[in-house]
Amino acid sequence: MRIIAALIAGVAFAQAALAEEAVTYDFGGSFEDATFAVESAIVDQGLVIDYVSHVGEMLNRTGEDVGSDVSLFDAADVFLFCSAVVSREVMEADPMNVVHCPYGIFVASMDGKVVIGHRDYPDGPMDKVETLLDDIIQDAIAD
Repeated sequence: MRIIAALIAGVAFAQAALAEEAVTYDFGGSFEDATFAVESAIVDQGLVIDYVSHVGEMLNRTGEDVGSDVSLFDAADVFLFCSAVVSREVMEADPMNVVHCPYGIFVASMDGKVVIGHRDYPDGPMDKVETLLDDIIQDAIAD
């Protein structure tokens, strides 16, 4: 019975992970303008960017090494950061919300189109994180 329960729990977890989607917004400028706007909007909120992951560069650099000739992005960066205030709120509601930290906003350029977005978090306490991320993105788009 324990094995069956563990398998069911594993399948449910995998389905939840696959159901996770991105919330995206079109950006009317260049990739460089979008990354500058996102970085500025994060800092303007009084937050510190912990790391910028250059996902697009990594994928372009390693494609041949993994046997792929598919170009996914012209460019793609993910800005990782945390908010002490919002993180405390969501983790006091459920300490396992730690799994979602740090938070990320991505900028991606594909086929001449630039998008800014973030992952779609579970409903409930994580709505506060989504509001923060949406506010930052709206500030970046407005610039």
